[in-house]
Amino acid sequence: MEILPGEEEMQDLLSCLLNTSCQTQVRSRYESALIYTALSFVSLLTVLLNMLVLISISHFRQLHTPTNVLIFSLALADLLVGAQMIPLEMITRSNPCWYLGRLMCYLVPYASGIFTFSSIWNLALISVDRYIAVCEPLLYPSRVTMRRTVSSSVLIWICSIIYCGWIMIDHLGNLHAYDRCTGLCVVIYLPYSGIVDLLVSFLCPCCVIVVLYIRIFTVAISQARSIKSNSVSIESDFMKTRKSERKAATTLSIVIVVYLLCFAPYFCSPLSDNWFSQVVMIWIFQMNSCLNPLIYAFFYPWFKKSVKCIITMKILQPFSSELSLM
Repeated sequence: MEILPGEEEMQDLLSCLLNTSCQTQVRSRYESALIYTALSFVSLLTVLLNMLVLISISHFRQLHTPTNVLIFSLALADLLVGAQMIPLEMITRSNPCWYLGRLMCYLVPYASGIFTFSSIWNLALISVDRYIAVCEPLLYPSRVTMRRTVSSSVLIWICSIIYCGWIMIDHLGNLHAYDRCTGLCVVIYLPYSGIVDLLVSFLCPCCVIVVLYIRIFTVAISQARSIKSNSVSIESDFMKTRKSERKAATTLSIVIVVYLLCFAPYFCSPLSDNWFSQVVMIWIFQMNSCLNPLIYAFFYPWFKKSVKCIITMKILQPFSSELSLM
């Protein structure tokens, strides 16, 4: 799957126009086998881990919270990356020609854009949720409700579908994207689309996330100091809640930092002319979908307990959804 405009892609396209066949260099069997093995493992692990997150949050009533709704939405995007983006990346990178047909030539880049856009803006919603929980705790129950959170998550997905349809309108409307030559899928982006996409899909949500988390940790530090200076030996429920909120903010901040570190190279990949560098940058981004559940497993006790219940089939027992995981 090639992206235009670009010097190498234009040369391939001209070759195709002259020869009506895919002229890209074929990978060796060793390279193809290595790519298939690595990405197959990552794809399977990504799907399984994120499936555990989705089952845990949807099954156990104790996990039906606004924050976990956002985590559910993020895990859904990660699962789709593992089920769709990584396998197709495996196919296209190990075999330079496109054999998936005209319809998939249109849908694959479109779906990939939806997953990417929804992921970063779900993280922005998570940062807003944590900001209100830590900085305005008394207003949190009234401002952040399940209905509003679910509506916001659904709105993110709807906006992703509409935005990616607009940003790729030239590709979706190009009837000859697949007809130029056998085995080549040409994805066309106008120059201004790349700049807009960089702002909307990366810089703007990143600014929101960074600003809010700076504020969160400023407030969290001041709260920790006030707790230490408190001479009362027995903590109130409010203090315990504050500690829980700060711990959740810390865990989710790790998720966000890891995501940004993986996401930045993805937007830098079109700037590189080296095939191997582009592949590595894209794989780093896709690996993030596998890392998020591992972060939950390391920092969230409820995730460990829920996974244990799922693996041991305790969720099939009556009233298993009422189990306490906290």
